[in-house]
Amino acid sequence: MTRHIDTFTRDSLPPRELWPEMRYDRIPELAYPDRLNCAVELLDGMVARGARDRPVFRFPGGSWTYSELLARANRIAHVLVDDLGLVAGNRVLLRGFNNPMMAACWFAVLKAGGVVVCTMPLLRTRELTFTADKAHITLALTDARIAADCDQAMATTGRGTPRANGRCVSFGNDDAELEHLMRSKPDTFENCDTAADDVALIAFTSGTTGEGKGTMHFHRDVLAICDCFPTYVLQASADDLFCGSPPFAFTYGLGGILLFPMRIGATALLLEQAAPPQLFEAVSTYRPTVAFTAPTAYRAMCNLVKDRGADIASLRKCVSAGETLPRGTFDAWERATGIRIIDGIGATEMLHIFISASGDAIRPGATGRVVPGYEARVIDEDGEPVKDGEIGKLAVRGPTGCRYLDNLERQKAYVQDGWNLTGDSYVRDSDGYFWYQARTDDMIISAGYNISGPEVENVMLLHPRVKECAVVGLPDDERGQVVSAFVVLADGASAGPELAKDMQDFVKREIAPYKYPRRVEFVDALPRTATGKLQRFRLRKGEGES
Repeated sequence: MTRHIDTFTRDSLPPRELWPEMRYDRIPELAYPDRLNCAVELLDGMVARGARDRPVFRFPGGSWTYSELLARANRIAHVLVDDLGLVAGNRVLLRGFNNPMMAACWFAVLKAGGVVVCTMPLLRTRELTFTADKAHITLALTDARIAADCDQAMATTGRGTPRANGRCVSFGNDDAELEHLMRSKPDTFENCDTAADDVALIAFTSGTTGEGKGTMHFHRDVLAICDCFPTYVLQASADDLFCGSPPFAFTYGLGGILLFPMRIGATALLLEQAAPPQLFEAVSTYRPTVAFTAPTAYRAMCNLVKDRGADIASLRKCVSAGETLPRGTFDAWERATGIRIIDGIGATEMLHIFISASGDAIRPGATGRVVPGYEARVIDEDGEPVKDGEIGKLAVRGPTGCRYLDNLERQKAYVQDGWNLTGDSYVRDSDGYFWYQARTDDMIISAGYNISGPEVENVMLLHPRVKECAVVGLPDDERGQVVSAFVVLADGASAGPELAKDMQDFVKREIAPYKYPRRVEFVDALPRTATGKLQRFRLRKGEGES
């Protein structure tokens, strides 16, 4: 099958001199061949190695084996190529819940040589349209239950013009278009012969300047995250049953719930809804052994353990990422379950976790040590390493790294002297443990979600009663941070709880509901410098001018 007919992703990579230094020689697992398709290695390869009849997924209502997933992925790949005209390099937007068909679509796109752009089911038309415009997407596969927003995004660009050749195909039930097209397809497929450094996926992250940044990752990158943290830190086995709450569109969830178990022939419990009460009940019912979720969920489930007394003793390994893990949450979970949480820091730009520790190596309160395959250091403003015990900026490099989609300004800021600068302040101690201090940018991390304050501001400013607005994250015991909007009202508007709720509902309709400001404060003016620059740090200190 011809590769690179569509060269958009290759052409949109930053210049090689702006890439981070990529190292593949630190551990033997990273010695991948030049020709590599990660989906083929993870799925076809696992079936060939004897996992054909092993369960790959369990879910409410049933299960799939590895061979059943392979057959469905192959049929979808035929639909993509034969009926939908996909050529190697085309981007395909995926939108759905964590379920087997969503996973089958993910593998099918890569087997056919496409590039996966996975999006969360909570996103609205505005956000999907931006993603489609940025990545030049004309084909989407979406769960039929949430197809409306995706249909609109594939029909119209952000400029309001028709999207040329835009197509949205739904899946998820016997009457859906994708299932209808699959019925006549064979369950074998000639996989696309991709290179290890072909782009496999574009993951969008909410940046600090408003709109999401597309980060491009290669086929070898997908395997690298499966062979570093899981192999050397998590150390799960083929007998484990994985579960968790992050959607596949979060690279944390993609790895922890889908890719990592498949790399070792294990099984994943796929839950379409996995808020803390639902995840808690699923653990009690299905008896998973490995969990991936955010500190917020562990805090909430601690209370459920006490209140409900359900048996969640099947768990043996619990991983936390997405936001900093408070020492109090770590201690409370250990008291409630006897399990020490495996903390970790990752980034969409890095694809997954690169600092962590497990078992006896855990030092409560510390994120951990560098995951084998990576290296990290703490640097000053000049890029020079600081002494152990001193605060500085975290810099990391390894087999994965930041390559932004057509965004040279952000690329130059994130990658400096071959190192990825994550936007976090850290201290490293003399034993090589890294201790989180704070974010160095305006990212709001609330309940495990990365939320761009400027993005919320841009939506708030569309409300007819808003004259000016600033959005920051303020400390919150339950969520880590809470999205907080400081609003200067337009002339004639009257402050009050009804107006605040109207603004919150307005944001929920325009963008993903989890981004809405849970706190709205009306002020007479926003704090600014003499040159008019907004001083968000003063708002974080409670210095809104009311």
